[in-house]
Amino acid sequence: MSAHAVVRQVVPAGIEETFDLIHDYPARLEWDTLLRRAETVGGAAPAQGVEAICSARWSLGGMTFRTRYVTFSRPELAAVTLVGRPPLFASWAASIRHHALADDVSELIYTLTFRCRPKMLAPLVEPVALATFRWETARRLRALARPPGAVNAPSGPRPACAASIPRPRPMPARPPRPAGTRWRPTPPAAR
Repeated sequence: MSAHAVVRQVVPAGIEETFDLIHDYPARLEWDTLLRRAETVGGAAPAQGVEAICSARWSLGGMTFRTRYVTFSRPELAAVTLVGRPPLFASWAASIRHHALADDVSELIYTLTFRCRPKMLAPLVEPVALATFRWETARRLRALARPPGAVNAPSGPRPACAASIPRPRPMPARPPRPAGTRWRPTPPAAR
């Protein structure tokens, strides 16, 4: 059994610009919400057969994946597969397809397939890993589509491909708690 997800995102930029930004490893950490490290082996330009090393943020498990481009067809499609066997994954592959919707608008279609190991635990681990990958991939692609200078990035402002896409309103901040006190829920009568 394998887990499979498809995540779509409209981006306010053409497919060439978007494709180039996604595969620009030095610039990737400026917008990618998942990664703390991203580079190609030997600094090679992305192309079919080139390997990349990407490490997740520590808050997302910190796992490092080494992948190989099995397809690199600029500006429409890139696909990678896992090299080696990191903990939890028996196999892992992803592709990102770019479709032009207008001159300066495109759609990204990210497809992910993986199998977890050990096989005995896969039925328990795969649904959790799938939900996490789906959530984080949607978050990453939304970050890519943000306007230049948008905040809420792990490492500061993020560049974007072009114009603004509406973002959800931020949640209101909680009032500060006095030092040395513990949080206690507000009783229903006091609300």
